[in-house]
Amino acid sequence: MSRILVIEDEPIIRTELRRLLVRAGHDVSEAGSVQEASADYALDSFDLVLSDLRLPGAPGTDVIALCPGVPVLIMTSYATVKSAVDAMKLGAVDYIAKPFDHDELLMQVERVLREGKLARQNAALKREVEQAHPVSGMVGSCTAMREVFERVRKVAPSPATVLVLGESGTGKELVARAIHAQSPRTDGPLVAVNCAAIPEGLLESELFGHEKGAFTGAQAAHAGLVEAAHGGTLFLDEIGELPAPAQARLLRMLQDGEVRRVGSTRPRRVDVRIVAATHRDLPRRVQEGTFRQDLYFRLRVVEIRLPPLRERGEDLPALAKHLLEKACRQLGRPVATFSTEAMMAMTSHPWPGNVRELENAIERAVILADGPVVTPDLLALELPGGGEAVAPDVGESGVEEAGESTDSMEEYFRRFVLEHQEHMGETELAKRLGISRKALWEKRQKLGIPRTRA
Repeated sequence: MSRILVIEDEPIIRTELRRLLVRAGHDVSEAGSVQEASADYALDSFDLVLSDLRLPGAPGTDVIALCPGVPVLIMTSYATVKSAVDAMKLGAVDYIAKPFDHDELLMQVERVLREGKLARQNAALKREVEQAHPVSGMVGSCTAMREVFERVRKVAPSPATVLVLGESGTGKELVARAIHAQSPRTDGPLVAVNCAAIPEGLLESELFGHEKGAFTGAQAAHAGLVEAAHGGTLFLDEIGELPAPAQARLLRMLQDGEVRRVGSTRPRRVDVRIVAATHRDLPRRVQEGTFRQDLYFRLRVVEIRLPPLRERGEDLPALAKHLLEKACRQLGRPVATFSTEAMMAMTSHPWPGNVRELENAIERAVILADGPVVTPDLLALELPGGGEAVAPDVGESGVEEAGESTDSMEEYFRRFVLEHQEHMGETELAKRLGISRKALWEKRQKLGIPRTRA
């Protein structure tokens, strides 16, 4: 629902316009003059201002300077070329002559609103490009990830607030983007904010905006990121780092659908869906008094938990291949492959940094590789206790013959085969493990794991 302000001094025309626009599904406010409009409303909180040219006091074109960024459509009974040119020079998006046809007016209003939505969407896309944000989707087929996909599918069409939980690097922002993409707000902006990356003293101003003179250095009014997400989705990453004053403002926004800029006494209506994420234990923070309980309950209307990579063993080969293709594409390198040793090293690594660590390791390997094959030394995986992981010593068959990580790799191999051999053939098992069928057979013989079916 778009918010439209009608400024018209003739009550009959104003009432007719209001009824027409309300029937078309818009939220309409009205005023009889520019002075009345500026006194009663925050003009830059509207999606469109529809103003008569000739009004008591200041002309309708004066409203253009009072609501920067908001399209203004001028109505005039004096539809001369000069009046139209003058209005457009002052910043009006268009004008319409009285008496106007209702259908024509509605078509112009819808066009202007559509162009405004596209402008906000393009601005959001530009921010994404500037931040070099990856646009790849989520990859996974394990039980935990299938549950995540199903919950995203169910919650996306609703307006519910979502709280995404998971360790750092598990892909919480990708979940937020998937929710936005599958929601009715997909044509609106998606604004991502890392609450931990903004200095505490600037956080409220960045999120909620400020008025000119609100504090030292505030030389002009500034719309916050919440207003920038109007009509779309606001993703608040690391919500657990939000300081107490900002928590109170966010709670107010969730309850009332309004924001108040720093230094302002006038609230502004916003239509924003919130998706928040954290790797912190929010219930514990609530008990410690560092996070508001009422805000916590407001945020976790729907909760989505992302599993760490170490619990997604069967996803790792496909995920690693996806990230390798992505790195090769972004770096302009020929498509590479993993050696058997590299795949085995990755499947035995605990990945404390989760998918982000895996992505960084693969990107580093692609940069350093002299050929089309990624080897364990290029991945340079670090052990949790410090130092680099030692790749297993393997023979031509791809089966490790000696090495410090043999025990953990053999345990992973045994567990994976026993869990999946009932519903996977030998070819699929070997593919998931990143080894050949011959290597799988030799490994079975060594560990005494018989095949359960032909």
